[in-house]
Amino acid sequence: MNDLFLRACRRQPVERTPIWMMRQAGRYLPEYRAVRAKVDFVTLCKTPELAAEVTIQPIDRLGVDAAILFSDILVPAEPMGLTIKFNPGPVLEPPVRRADDVARLRVPDPEEAVPFVYETIRILRRELEGRVPLIGFGAAPFTLAAYLVEGGGSKNFEHLKRLIYAEPAVAHALLEKCTATLETYLLAQARAGAQAIQIFDTWAGLLDPVDYREFALRYARRVLDSLRHAGVPRIYFALDASHLLDEIRECGADVVGLDWRTPLAEGSRRLGPALALQGNLDPSVLLAPPPAIEERARRIVAEGSAAPGHVFNLGHGILPETPVEHAQALVDAVRSAPVREWKR
Repeated sequence: MNDLFLRACRRQPVERTPIWMMRQAGRYLPEYRAVRAKVDFVTLCKTPELAAEVTIQPIDRLGVDAAILFSDILVPAEPMGLTIKFNPGPVLEPPVRRADDVARLRVPDPEEAVPFVYETIRILRRELEGRVPLIGFGAAPFTLAAYLVEGGGSKNFEHLKRLIYAEPAVAHALLEKCTATLETYLLAQARAGAQAIQIFDTWAGLLDPVDYREFALRYARRVLDSLRHAGVPRIYFALDASHLLDEIRECGADVVGLDWRTPLAEGSRRLGPALALQGNLDPSVLLAPPPAIEERARRIVAEGSAAPGHVFNLGHGILPETPVEHAQALVDAVRSAPVREWKR
């Protein structure tokens, strides 16, 4: 098996820097668009054979070093008691904004509630045949709660912030239910065959360090700690969170993902020698000509040598308008970039 990704996550020696990309199975790929022309997004997520097919597409097309399960961070919301539609972004109903809303939420049994997730993982482990490791994923509790409260995405998250500041006890009750749900949901992914787990805390950057500790970090750490005995690398990614790195250092992950706003050398210095890094090319760079992409890729590989382990990734999901040839240029540049014998 190509285990470069797993070795980098574990801060072990690697011959070259491994690469995968967030949203690497997506609309920039013509083969993905062909599948999506036949089914909607929710059907694709809930049909294991199709979800496995699109998961493997970037492995076959680009030669990346890891596969990531095709799914969505909001999959647990439906069995918790909400309905979800994509139009095109997520719309969740009814939003969770009062104590009685929280009381009505369920903590589902994941194997019973979302069996398609685990069947997709089992299919992928068979079909990948050890070519590359498989990453499972989910939201962090704070980010899942943000969507439940807002009823979807938001520009300013006013409902979430009102809940945190005006009714912190209700916010904590909601976060407890999100945490309990995500602990079992993600542990079941590892038991089904996921070889690493990434937790997306997309909206953690909304918080200052004090509120981050109270409403995000403590719950993310519980989820990450619940995976400790699963024996898989645990990755934590928070968007726009450079002001939180001193706190993120305590999250309990094995790998911390950084976006493009934080240089890898600075991230490694602040996070310390016990954490590998993942990142951190701005996805918009992939809209530039290949020579510019290649130059940026080599720079990030070099910067990654400051970390005890480095997995190349984007700083957020790949943009749908990215030319597939540009994604290939990035992968080729990273795979051919020289790295030090061992990164210290």
